[in-house]
Amino acid sequence: MGSLLSILMLQLRNNSLIGEFPVSLKNCTELIIIDLGDNRLSGTLPAWIGHGLSDLIVLSLRSNQFYGSIPSQICHLEHIRILDLSLNNISGIIPNCIKNFTSMAEEGSSGASLAYAYYGQPPRDRDGEQDMYGNGRYVVSLFLIWKGRESEYKKTLGLVRSIDLSSNKLTGEIPNEITSLVTLVALNLSRNNLTGLIAPKIGQLRLLDFLDLSRNRLSGGIPISLSQLSFLGVLDLSNNLLSGRIPPSTKLMSFNASAYMGNPGLCGPPLTEACPGDGTPRDPTIIGGNDGVGNQEHEDKFITTGFIVSMVLGFPLGFWGVCGTLILSGSWRNAYFKLLDNIKDWLYVTTAVNAARLKRQLQY
Repeated sequence: MGSLLSILMLQLRNNSLIGEFPVSLKNCTELIIIDLGDNRLSGTLPAWIGHGLSDLIVLSLRSNQFYGSIPSQICHLEHIRILDLSLNNISGIIPNCIKNFTSMAEEGSSGASLAYAYYGQPPRDRDGEQDMYGNGRYVVSLFLIWKGRESEYKKTLGLVRSIDLSSNKLTGEIPNEITSLVTLVALNLSRNNLTGLIAPKIGQLRLLDFLDLSRNRLSGGIPISLSQLSFLGVLDLSNNLLSGRIPPSTKLMSFNASAYMGNPGLCGPPLTEACPGDGTPRDPTIIGGNDGVGNQEHEDKFITTGFIVSMVLGFPLGFWGVCGTLILSGSWRNAYFKLLDNIKDWLYVTTAVNAARLKRQLQY
């Protein structure tokens, strides 16, 4: 296989391959996609991948029997967009240098699909576009686990940025550097032995659609910045050691309670566990400094005094405000009595007319 120096893609998923990662692939420096998932390959992850296959866009080794730690040299894969090492026996920590995954850390325009040029007939059972000279482009398709389901991605594969390290034996903390991968769409670190806090700046991953940190030993509170992930469609923080109140945001409360279950210290909606202090009636002895009866009497006395004062002052002020004006101002007094005469005349005429009209109706 190492003699295929110009090979761009190697897809051998879902077979029964055994042995270690092929060393001969070191010669295939133009590889951009390696998918060896769902086999029985074993051994450690080769450190030379980072240098020898630096053009890799996709590296999928899921569901094999690899063990050992993740080599720091893997961080040299600047073009990596999809990294899937899930369902193995990999141990150790997540390297801090993952911030060097440039394709995940830098925003830029990329096509919706992955394609590469070819000459001659397109690969069998594949779509291709070819000009009159035999040059064409081959559109890559790939099977991915997305939100717990395996689906084939083709037309939108170029938009996917994903890291899946789930179902291993990883330890240590989630590196804060992971929050620099601002174009990341899916992050799955579930079913490991990770400890420490959820990165406070996780809200920087604003394109994140899928986040699964369940079944670890993460502690501390849920960062409030998590509520800033407006595109987040799947969240699972269950079965950890998280504590405190779930940040009261519409986004975080929109997820099912199962996303937070298994954290004995968590409280607040959507969980049924109330936080300390929630729903507790105020203690009147704290508010007033006296016994409850005394406070009630004090409040009643205040209301009664206020009512009496308003009555005592309001009536004379209102009376003299009107009558005093009429006494002191002759023009206002004449206008006032003229208005009363006009109202009296109008009432008399209206009554007389209506009475005459009713009398005529009764005669007919």
